[in-house]
Amino acid sequence: MTYLLRCVNCGKEYVPDRELYTCPDCLDRMGTLEVVYSLTSKTQWYRSEYPGIWAYADLLPIVKDPLPPSLYVGNTPLVRAPRIEREFGIQELWIKDDGKNPTASFKDRASVVAIAKALEYGYTDLFAASTGNAASSLAGLCAPAGLKAHIYLPETAPEAKIAQLLIYGAQVFAVRGSYDEAFDLSLREGFQKGWYCRNSAINPYLLEGKKTGTFELIRELNMRAPDIILVGVGDGTVYSSIHKAAEELAQLRLIGRIPTIIGIQSEGANAVCRTFYRGEPFTPADIQDATSLADSIAVGKPRDVIKACQWAERHNGFFLTVSDEEIGKSIVELARASGVFAEPAGAAAYAGLKRLKDEGFLNAKARVALMITGNGLKDARAAVPYLAERVIPVSVEGIREK
Repeated sequence: MTYLLRCVNCGKEYVPDRELYTCPDCLDRMGTLEVVYSLTSKTQWYRSEYPGIWAYADLLPIVKDPLPPSLYVGNTPLVRAPRIEREFGIQELWIKDDGKNPTASFKDRASVVAIAKALEYGYTDLFAASTGNAASSLAGLCAPAGLKAHIYLPETAPEAKIAQLLIYGAQVFAVRGSYDEAFDLSLREGFQKGWYCRNSAINPYLLEGKKTGTFELIRELNMRAPDIILVGVGDGTVYSSIHKAAEELAQLRLIGRIPTIIGIQSEGANAVCRTFYRGEPFTPADIQDATSLADSIAVGKPRDVIKACQWAERHNGFFLTVSDEEIGKSIVELARASGVFAEPAGAAAYAGLKRLKDEGFLNAKARVALMITGNGLKDARAAVPYLAERVIPVSVEGIREK
C-alpha cells in the first residue's frame, strides 16, 4: 500500500525513508509521524488468502511481499462474557484476548510489522526499549526471521519476561533506571550502532500493526462496531491504533460510527490522562518515577501522548485512572468470570469497566469490548496478593474428615 508520513504537530508530510522516524522540525516528542493512506472505494481492506494480520495488507505500510519469515500473528480469540454481561446489566461484553499471540501479548502485532520494514530496508539488527512485552515480542519474532534483537529494559522487569528474552537469543541490557531512562539510552546507542528502531511512537509503523487488533474485533462482530472499547494505556500507541482503525473503516464506509474509546491508566502512571485534561494545545505532562502494578503501562514520559490525545479529542474518547488495588482485583475477577487470565495492563481495561458501572455510564443496550493486551502468565505473581484462597497442604493419605 502506498502512503505518506505526516507530522501530528505541524502537519508536514514526508515521503517514507529508511532513516525517517520523527519530524525533523518538531523532534521526537511533539513530532511523531502518522501513516496516511489514500483510501478509495476500491481499497481491499481484507484478504482471506493471507494469514493473521497480513489479511489487512492493503491497510498496512508494507511495500514488498507481506509474508516475512515470522511466527503466525493475529486472529486471536474474541471471547463473549455472559456472566459479566448479567452482572453489569449490559447487552454484550466481548474480550479480545491478545494474550494468545505467539509471545503472549498485543505487541506481536507491532513487532511483526517492524520486522517486515527492517527486512524491506535491509537491516539485520533491531533494538527496542521495553518493560517486557515489546522486548519479548521483538526477540521472539526476530528469531525465526534470522534477525538479532537488542533489548533495553529496566532491571525491575519481571523475571519471566527477562527469561523469555534470553531464551529467544536476544542481547539484553538491564538498565539501572526507569523505562523512560532505558528508552532514551536505547535511542542513543541503537541509532549510533545503525540498528533499526522498534520503539513505540518513534517508529510510526508500529501503530499500523497494532490497529489490526481492532480490524479483527470489528470483522468478528460482523462489522457491527461496539459502542465502547476499553484498553490500558502506557505510551498511548495502542489507544491511538484503535481510533485509527475505526476511522479508516468508517472512511471506507464499512462501519457507520466510531466507538467511544476509553483509555485506562494507573494512578501512579497517568501522564496521558493528565495531558488530555489540561486541554489543547496538548503538551506532555510527564511524571517522575512513574510506578504501577501494571508494569507494561508504567510510563512517565509517554512518547505517543500527543497523538493519543488528538485522537481522543477528535472522536470523543477519554481517559480514566484506576488504582493498583483495582487492577490487582480485576485480574482475579476477570479470570473467574470469563476464563481470560490477563496481565495487569490488560486487566486495567476491566478495572475501567467497573469504574464506568459505578459511575452510571453504562446502559442496558451497551455493547462493550475489552482489549486484553497480555497474558497473565507473564506476571502471575502480580495477582497473588489478591487471592483469598491458599494452597491446602495434605499428606499422602489425603484429606480426612474430623
